[in-house]
Amino acid sequence: MKKIITIGSRGSKLALIYAQKVKEKIIENTNLDEKNILIKSITTKGDQLQDIRLSEFGGKGLFSSNIEKELLNADIDIAVHALKDMPAKETKGLRTESFLERNDPREILLTVNKKKLEELNLRSTVGTSSYRREFQIKKLRPDIHCKLIRGNIDTRVKKLKEGLYDAIMLSYIGIKYLNLENEISEIFSVEDIIPSVGQGIIALQCRENDQDVYSILEKINHKETYKRAYTERNILKILEGDCETAIGAHSVIKGNKIFVEAELFSLDGSQRFYEKKTANIEDFMELGKEVGQILKKKSNNSYKK
Repeated sequence: MKKIITIGSRGSKLALIYAQKVKEKIIENTNLDEKNILIKSITTKGDQLQDIRLSEFGGKGLFSSNIEKELLNADIDIAVHALKDMPAKETKGLRTESFLERNDPREILLTVNKKKLEELNLRSTVGTSSYRREFQIKKLRPDIHCKLIRGNIDTRVKKLKEGLYDAIMLSYIGIKYLNLENEISEIFSVEDIIPSVGQGIIALQCRENDQDVYSILEKINHKETYKRAYTERNILKILEGDCETAIGAHSVIKGNKIFVEAELFSLDGSQRFYEKKTANIEDFMELGKEVGQILKKKSNNSYKK
């Protein structure tokens, strides 16, 4: 076993909080202690490119590729990613099979004057960098104008307060961890706004041949989250989804059953394809694939360029 384990993460305030959580979990579940584990902050291309849609510059991999390179080069031993930022296709030589317990996956709205979505003025401007969120908002309020917003949470809140937007849409957990809950105007249920695939899940990645680190990650893997992550990711894999794919998927485990609902939008957002299915818990892998195939057939590839 290596004396020092290095965890690599994006350098944002939120990402470093996640990395610290991973460190604490490892200390809690192994005989490693504080001095055995380092956290390394890594700047990603996604952090550098702040004023364009990710899809215009290579998609989701912009947040994970630099971290994965360091992992492949053995400059770090564990990569910490927000699962929703990872491309559907796995990177050769790496394995992503461990996850922390899922955080709250819900979406929220922040407005300057605490107005809810239905109370916003006609043709108000909502900031989002996601086609999924844009189409979901327009399903609820067709008059709303969506405008691109990028940057970390602090930057986005600042832009809202400067009056560049009437509202912004974010994930709940980021706001919670940064102690900004008093800024929230509205929390959407997962039925009203189906979250992004894997939203609220922290994924842990190691090298395929690093059995020592893999055995550490196995000890902190949250089994229920693992099943939910794979169910949702398998939908994305079947659809060969990328950054431009406007898809939401959310799974829940109750007893020995797993439920998943998913929606997919056509490229221009004019058509919505929806599916909800249940399976026995042991069939979680197949459930995601089945829902993916159904959505693919229903949409007739209208979600692809």
